[in-house]
Amino acid sequence: MSLLLEGKRAFISGGTRGLGAAMCEVFAREGADVAFSYNARDDLAEAVAEKIRAHGRRAHADKVSVTDRVGMKRLVRHLVEEWGGVDVLVNNAAVNKPDNFATTTDRSWDDVIDTNVNSLFAVTKPIYKQMIRQRKGAILNITSVGAIRALPTSVHYATSKAAMIGFTKCLSREAANFGVSVNAIAAGIFDTDLAHTLPDRLIQMHEFWVSKGRMGRPEELAEFAAFMVSDRNSFMNGEIVIIDGGAVT
Repeated sequence: MSLLLEGKRAFISGGTRGLGAAMCEVFAREGADVAFSYNARDDLAEAVAEKIRAHGRRAHADKVSVTDRVGMKRLVRHLVEEWGGVDVLVNNAAVNKPDNFATTTDRSWDDVIDTNVNSLFAVTKPIYKQMIRQRKGAILNITSVGAIRALPTSVHYATSKAAMIGFTKCLSREAANFGVSVNAIAAGIFDTDLAHTLPDRLIQMHEFWVSKGRMGRPEELAEFAAFMVSDRNSFMNGEIVIIDGGAVT
């Protein structure tokens, strides 16, 4: 059987850490050339790029903010010129801040909403437009169970991730006309830097209310993500798939 993503060209936002880094490696292992954005750490970017190349695939790392609309258009133009286009987009980059709503500052609110919501427009639009032209593509958005359940996480983070669900469902209707699928994964708590911004009490409670009794490993989500954006997942559209270790609801 052929690899899940044989010959695909993928772009993953936030590719140097956690879920993003895991998806970069798994997608490359499954046959995709992988481009990714990152915000700060050149050393981490090079390490991820080396893992992609180790699977015999092309890698492209770009230090660009996911809220930089001009920078994202430039990046997509480069990928179209060099690779011929993008077949897979994963909107993964996100931030969280451990705030109570009563003490959330204007800056904290704006930072989270800008990174997690406004980036959906900046990153998705230029890639989506070229997917329309090629009449094929798969978009996967990484949202959170915090957008669905009343968990003790930050209000601005839950709000931003709920916005991503609306984005997924509405865009999926339009995109289907052009052979493009749009789905999302609602992630539970995975062992990433982002998870460790959550309140300590939530981390401590986690093993009791999740039937798996542990945090998820990033590669566990990445394996399913690879299937979701593959041609074998040909009839799913506008869906939000929960991967949370079996949380009690």
